[in-house]
Amino acid sequence: MPLLEITNLCKSYPQFKLDNVSFFLEKGKIMGFIGRSGAGKSTTIKSMLRLVHPESGKVVINGFDISKNEDEVKNSLGYIIGAQCFYEMKKISTITKVTKKFFANWSDSTYSSLTKKFAIDESKRIKDLSAGMKIKYQIALAMSHDARLLIFDEPTSSLDPVSRDELMSLFKEYVSDGERGILFSTHITNDLEKCADFITYIKNGKIIESCAIEHFHEKYSNIGISSPTLDDIIVHLEKK
Repeated sequence: MPLLEITNLCKSYPQFKLDNVSFFLEKGKIMGFIGRSGAGKSTTIKSMLRLVHPESGKVVINGFDISKNEDEVKNSLGYIIGAQCFYEMKKISTITKVTKKFFANWSDSTYSSLTKKFAIDESKRIKDLSAGMKIKYQIALAMSHDARLLIFDEPTSSLDPVSRDELMSLFKEYVSDGERGILFSTHITNDLEKCADFITYIKNGKIIESCAIEHFHEKYSNIGISSPTLDDIIVHLEKK
């Protein structure tokens, strides 16, 4: 049974339509969700999590239909969706104290380990953190309650190259038990080359490909470029 299974997800806006989006993620795997800005990545993720309400489609996470078991499913998720609305004047320690109450499986030891790894000073106020540190703090919160599935929308966009490498290593470690999975959208394809098992590519609200990253490379290896990178392939697909 897949950890995540999305079937025929649809969401319409006046100028955009998410058109029967379907894909799945196996346990123990990392999936990169790619496509240009406005292709539908964030709309898909928000629709999956019922942050916006799709017109149709089904989302099953860890065997549970989120439309029928939303509280239970969300307790097993860790997610970052764009900019989080923290109270800028509050200390990190205060926000953590409130946040941990929402999760039955919160682990103080895991959280402490991550804050040390990311060099997060809990005495600081949110307003004093850089954009990169805010992302690291959000990741620490998302990973501290034994989430089966992590869903991140552009988690590395504000991080420096060294921090991105550290995060990709952490992602691989997180799924190494074979029971967890990660879905993350990104424009930084170099990150995907380092950690992704699968690629799902969306264009104009439709899924064009969802497959193993090796198969993605093999399928589009003959695009007129010697040893094309993932970036080269995406540019080629966007022109079609």
